[in-house]
Amino acid sequence: MTDAPLPAPPGPAPGLTPGHAFEAFDLRTVEVPGSDWAMEMEITPQVVNSSGVLQGGLLTTLADLVAGTAIFRGGTIPQKGSTTELHVSFLAPARVGPVRATAHVLRRGKRSVVVRVDVHDRGAEDLYVATATLTFAVRPADETPGTTP
Repeated sequence: MTDAPLPAPPGPAPGLTPGHAFEAFDLRTVEVPGSDWAMEMEITPQVVNSSGVLQGGLLTTLADLVAGTAIFRGGTIPQKGSTTELHVSFLAPARVGPVRATAHVLRRGKRSVVVRVDVHDRGAEDLYVATATLTFAVRPADETPGTTP
């Protein structure tokens, strides 16, 4: 496993406005053998709830980000897509961090992709804190939404 920080372009991420919520995430990519994509996020005061644990909506956002990145890596044709279904099971609170979200593409079809994301609190003895299953509608980047090729 190799930890590699995300490149930090000046200002907000491309396409995002200054002050975007993602700026509160302390993210880095990590290499996890057998996974399609993985990232770690530190648990900081900006991402915890009043109980001191990673806020569930932000954990869900991390899962969506990791799954979405996984489906567009290594594809043969550029695609666009959007999340059409997301189911999260919260198994335990993430308190210590970093949390690691690991994506596995389960099915890649012509119009949809299904991904499972497992989230572990690495600082709490690798505690399994959540699992998510996401479905994405995908289309070639040059196709207009709502049209049939």
